[in-house]
Amino acid sequence: MEVKQGIQREYNPAHPNFKRWQLAREISDDRAEFIEKVLSSESFPRGLKILDLGAGEGSTSRLLSKNNFVVSVDNKSERIKKISVASSLLPLIADIENLPFKPGSFDLIILQDVIEHLKVDTGIKHILSSILKEEGKIYLSTPNKLSLLNLLSDPHWGLPFLSLFNRDQVKKYFLRAFRKSDYQRDDIAELFSLSQIFKLFNKDFNIKLQTKFSVSYLLNGGNGIIWSRFHIWLVKAASLPVFKRMLINMANDNAGILNKFFTPTFYIILKKK
Repeated sequence: MEVKQGIQREYNPAHPNFKRWQLAREISDDRAEFIEKVLSSESFPRGLKILDLGAGEGSTSRLLSKNNFVVSVDNKSERIKKISVASSLLPLIADIENLPFKPGSFDLIILQDVIEHLKVDTGIKHILSSILKEEGKIYLSTPNKLSLLNLLSDPHWGLPFLSLFNRDQVKKYFLRAFRKSDYQRDDIAELFSLSQIFKLFNKDFNIKLQTKFSVSYLLNGGNGIIWSRFHIWLVKAASLPVFKRMLINMANDNAGILNKFFTPTFYIILKKK
């Protein structure tokens, strides 16, 4: 029942987040193309066995299945049923805690804006590591908890400072008072800082940020990365010639101040050690 209610919220024009969700759906194909370009920039071969976790309606799965075999997983049946079974694409309804896969099943796992909606602990990390092949990789994207841009406008709710709250605090101090219809949801986002990402994955994975690639892609007209109206406005301003070259030159893939406190979304390749 809760799954159906969640879908009804997303497609309900009366919901305060409807326009935000609608924009996200409208650029889903562009988001898939961005992921494909990131993978190409990292020289990923074709013919991989890929697990797309939290696949939604399957735009990324469909695109990657053109040259790979993709298992497309989501826990919401109303989404996953929109993905058609094909020789190189298998949609599946499952929870991340109960994935029906043998150890070493996949070359690559896609975690596209998913991890912040999960109750993340070391158990999930071990599940992901287990089902990856030796030297398998994870593509991970997730909003930055400490980004100045997200502090000004939380990527999920559009409010200042809410990105700092954990899941229980969002429910207690925001949803209970202002969004009672969302209070019972179990997928409320809890954002990560870069330090938390490193703490979670650094022991079992080599971590490579993709900030420089994503900034250049975005400021050179690439689509599919942002859908918040606030962030879209910022990108238009940053695309002015006076700022564009400076920002592209400043962007880097180091775990320093810029990525810790300014990069709004982390794009990361994790390689199993």
